Amino acid sequence: MRVELNKIVKKFGAKKALDIPAWLLEDGEVVGLLGSNGAGKTTFLRIMLDLLRPDQGEVRMDGRDVQRDAGWRARTGSFLDRSFLIDYLTIPEYLEFVGSTFNLDKDEIGRRLEPFEDFLPLSRIDRNRLIRDLSTGNAKKVGILAALFVHPEFVVLDEPFANLDPPSQIRLKDILRTMAADPGRSMLISSHDLGHVTDVCGRITLLQSGLIQRDVETNERTLEELNTWFASEGVSSAT
Repeated sequence: MRVELNKIVKKFGAKKALDIPAWLLEDGEVVGLLGSNGAGKTTFLRIMLDLLRPDQGEVRMDGRDVQRDAGWRARTGSFLDRSFLIDYLTIPEYLEFVGSTFNLDKDEIGRRLEPFEDFLPLSRIDRNRLIRDLSTGNAKKVGILAALFVHPEFVVLDEPFANLDPPSQIRLKDILRTMAADPGRSMLISSHDLGHVTDVCGRITLLQSGLIQRDVETNERTLEELNTWFASEGVSSAT
């Protein structure tokens, strides 16, 4: 999926939270959106997914305005925060609900979940546990899994590695790398963690104070270059 942001401006009161003259994610690209806390990453994503309306500008997916044509929703898997979950459902109930919105029957849902069993292993106790009773990390894994197992053409994740234990972070990176290898799938992964994102993404967009500062292709030197840039700007980053 090809995604464009054109002349996007968003203000909260007198503060301009986002000012993006132009930004493009080509079909099949895997892009990391990096920035410190408060840089505008979540606002960027919420506007992209039509969860927040900009004061000016438009978002287009495959050339169509997301506000006027909702066809992109059935091709997109996203998880930004816990509000995406239905917390009075059990994990299997929630995953079945998500699958049904993509017109998947129960057998197909089960088949698509099989490759993710080691990312979110479900014991008998887990199957009866309501999502509201899960830890922050396990709730996040449910949300990420719900975004991925439907095989979307466009994946959007906000801080997917935060609150995950190290083995789960490693497994998630493997999953995302595998999915990124599909030339028909575009991905946007927002984070403040340089190391994880540069491992997965082919391109990095640096966002700071609501403005795009740099847009760079990733290579073996990118992590060092980004650390140097953040240090020169006096901005803290996780590595």
